[in-house]
Amino acid sequence: MVKTKIRLIDIIYWLAIIAADIFVFLIIGLLLMGYDDSYDNSKGEYWSLASMNTTEKIIYICYNAWIILNIIGLAYIGRKIYRRLKYGT
Repeated sequence: MVKTKIRLIDIIYWLAIIAADIFVFLIIGLLLMGYDDSYDNSKGEYWSLASMNTTEKIIYICYNAWIILNIIGLAYIGRKIYRRLKYGT
């Protein structure tokens, strides 16, 4: 079993990354609230791209891209942890 040193700077680093990620989600969520306020039934189904204007489409695509980046990042971190525990490197 490999013992790892956990330094205070590492904890601060990871907390900063998590805070930045949550901040981006908050900003995108606030920007998406504009869609909720201006939704019109005559333009299409709720959350369909047809019912959004160009700005709302860009924000929606950025939101989905950010989720995909988070999933890729979690998979990468999980892979690093797995390799460190299995191989001890």
